[in-house]
Amino acid sequence: MAASGRFTLYCFAQSGNCYKAALALQLADADWTPRFVDYFGGETRTPAYREINAMGEAPVLEHDGVRLTQSGVILDYLAETLGRFGPNDAGERREILRWLLWDNHKLTSYTATYRFMRTFVKGSDEGVMKFLRSRAEGAWGVLNAHLFGRRYVVGDRLSIADLSLCGYLFFPDEIGVDWSLYPALGDWLDRIRAEPRWVHPYQLMPGHPLPGAS
Repeated sequence: MAASGRFTLYCFAQSGNCYKAALALQLADADWTPRFVDYFGGETRTPAYREINAMGEAPVLEHDGVRLTQSGVILDYLAETLGRFGPNDAGERREILRWLLWDNHKLTSYTATYRFMRTFVKGSDEGVMKFLRSRAEGAWGVLNAHLFGRRYVVGDRLSIADLSLCGYLFFPDEIGVDWSLYPALGDWLDRIRAEPRWVHPYQLMPGHPLPGAS
C-alpha cells in the first residue's frame, strides 16, 4: 500500500514509544506532523484526550481517516503504508512480531520504567530501582547476544523490529548505562544513528526541554 495524505503523530520528546513511530516516519522521509502531547502536564489523563485514546497513552497515529494506538501496531501500519521496514516473507513477519512482543514485554517495559524513575521521579525506592535495573540489564544482555554476528535484528536490513527495540536506548545518560559494555548492541545503535535522516528524539519531537523547566 502506498502512503497518501499527511501523517499526524501525537507524541512528546521524552517518550521512546513515541520515538519508535517518529523515527520510522523520519527515516522514510514521510509527510508527517507532530502533535505535542503534554504528558507531564497531565494531558493524557483528561477526558478530551481519552476521547482520542481511551488507554490514555501516546503515541497515537492519524492517517487517511485511520486512528491507531500502541507503538507496535503503528509500526506495523507504517511498514505497510510506507513500503519500508517491513518483512520480505511470512517467516520474517513472524520474526519481526516476535521481537516487537519481546520488546514491549521485556525490554521497553523495564528500561523505560527504570529510566523514568531515575530521571523524572524524585525519591524513588531503592529496592524497586534495583529490581528494575536487574530486569533491564537482563534484557540488554539478551539483545546484545542476539546481535553478535548480525547487523540488524531480523534479516539483513533495518526493519520495524530495530525501530521498536531502539526506541528507549538513545538515552544512555538518563538510563545510566555505558553501551560499550554491550558491544554488539552498541554497534547496532551506531548503525541506526548513521542512517540518513536519523535524529535524536529530543530534536525530532516537541516538548524538550520539559515545559516549565528552568
